[in-house]
Parts: sequence; C-alpha cells; structure tokens
Amino acid sequence: MDLIASALGRDGTILQDTDPRSDEARYCLGAYYAELARRFKQGFDVKLSRDPDAKDMVRPRGSFIVAMSDGLPLGCVGLKGSGGEVAEIKRLWVAPSARGLGLGRRLMEAAESTARELGIAVLRLDTNSALAEAGQLYRRSGWTEIPRFNDDPYPDLFFEKRL
Repeated sequence: MDLIASALGRDGTILQDTDPRSDEARYCLGAYYAELARRFKQGFDVKLSRDPDAKDMVRPRGSFIVAMSDGLPLGCVGLKGSGGEVAEIKRLWVAPSARGLGLGRRLMEAAESTARELGIAVLRLDTNSALAEAGQLYRRSGWTEIPRFNDDPYPDLFFEKRL
C-alpha cells in the first residue's frame, strides 16, 4: 500500500540520474524484466537482450534515470549512448500502481533532455507490440516508426526522434 500511496502523491516524485547498478535501479530493472516475461507470448530471457545490466547507460555517453517517491522507486528509463550523435532509449518502465499519472512521459522527457545535454541529435528505441501503451506514448510524443535497426529478438516496433 505504501507504493500506491506514494504513486498517488505525484508532486513528490523526483527523477534522478542513478548508477544502473544501484539498488533502486536494479529493483526497477528486475520488475521490468519480470513484466516482460509475463506479457510476451514467448516469454523473456534477459540474457538474450542487449545490455541486460544497463552498464552502457552511464555518463558521459548515456544516463539511467530512476523516478523516486518517498524513498521508493516507481520507474526508470535508460539512455544508451555510444559517444556519437545517435543513442537509444532503453528500459522504460513504470510501476503498475503509478501508471496513468504521466510518469512515463516525464521519464521520456528527462531522457530526451539529457540526450540534448550530451550532444545527441537522434534517439532510437525499440519495443514489442505486446506493450501497446508504450507504442501509444511514443507516437503521441513525436516519435516516428522506422525500419528495424538491431537484431534484438524481442522487439517488433522501432522508432526514432530527432532532437
């Protein structure tokens, strides 16, 4: 119940750049991977996914942002940069109790802002059509569908946004 009460107090939710190996980040990633395993028809094996530990999502090339409220992690998003002007958004997740409050949009805006600070001009992301709410968020936020750009076995939708 604390998580639900925390989610409802959205004014107290802060977004912070976090080490993806921190307890808060690992909690979010674990919850994200568990949800993918439940929602994907074929399940989800994190070992088959690229950068499962989000170790490439650190400054100065990237970032890992965690939404915190009352000491509890409510969501996350990663920015995976390579040092060039193109980077990827990865691992967007919001706790079920905090959905519908605009937190996913806030996390995406924070990742885009960080990308601009780092000199990134183009962002890409992939998702699976089983995550319909993610696809809706991306389309409403100015992302454009593009052809496949990686060999990850799980996504079937690919997007790009020029900053």
